[in-house]
Amino acid sequence: MKMILVNTENIPGRQLELLGLVKGSTIQSVHAGRDILQAFKTLVGGELKAYAKMLNTARQIATKRMVDEAEALGADAVVNIRYSSASVMQGAAEIIVYGTAAKFI
Repeated sequence: MKMILVNTENIPGRQLELLGLVKGSTIQSVHAGRDILQAFKTLVGGELKAYAKMLNTARQIATKRMVDEAEALGADAVVNIRYSSASVMQGAAEIIVYGTAAKFI
């Protein structure tokens, strides 16, 4: 069965046994050349596609790490998932995701 991931405290129609906090994180950066090009893009406005791609990749990696931790606990789901990000340095960001591992009862 595939792990169920939700940002709510409950899963309709399911009773849960809470197993504990699980998390995943990563720090990602963009290529230095792309970072320079993105700096120029801020002058004219618009989407910073290299940064958007970097953050999407970082969220996927962090989520996978959280799921791996939940699976190690024998979880069927992770509830109450939250994401957070922080700038680490120019062109680099940390993404952390956390939630509560749960088993169906």
